[in-house]
Amino acid sequence: MNHFPRQALWHLLATAVFAGDQAAKSYIDMTTPLGWSHEVTSFFNLVHVLNPGAAFSFLAGAGGWQRWFFLAIALAISAWLVWMLARPLRRMEGLAYSLILGGALGNAFDRAVRGQVIDYLDFHLRGWHWPAFNLADMAIVGGAIALVVLSLLSVDKRTAAKESR
Repeated sequence: MNHFPRQALWHLLATAVFAGDQAAKSYIDMTTPLGWSHEVTSFFNLVHVLNPGAAFSFLAGAGGWQRWFFLAIALAISAWLVWMLARPLRRMEGLAYSLILGGALGNAFDRAVRGQVIDYLDFHLRGWHWPAFNLADMAIVGGAIALVVLSLLSVDKRTAAKESR
């Protein structure tokens, strides 16, 4: 394992996130009609919805230009993440960037090929529904949370180092 470059592991993880996301989206797309909903638990449904916007359907009704706008942003961020993953990184940092990269590419692929993103996870409580999302969204959020935690831990270490002087 020591002979396998760590950067390759990060790219492999991003590829796995992308592949898993696309497999789930393709399965939903091929096996269920648009608008389909299946109750799994009292608070969770599997659904088949399309999102032409971004998170929380931001700009969903903007008329079509947002497809290319969000695709360009995703590709630019993905290129930056590939560059970041080529640098020496702490494990958690590499994990976070890999998750975000795989998720960004998963949603970018949907925008490029399908014109909008397939969402299929729907959590709800007492008639209130969280906006539907997908595996790519979960990876992006998970990676972002990891980066925030790393940032907070780094601040704590710097503060402790200053106070010990």
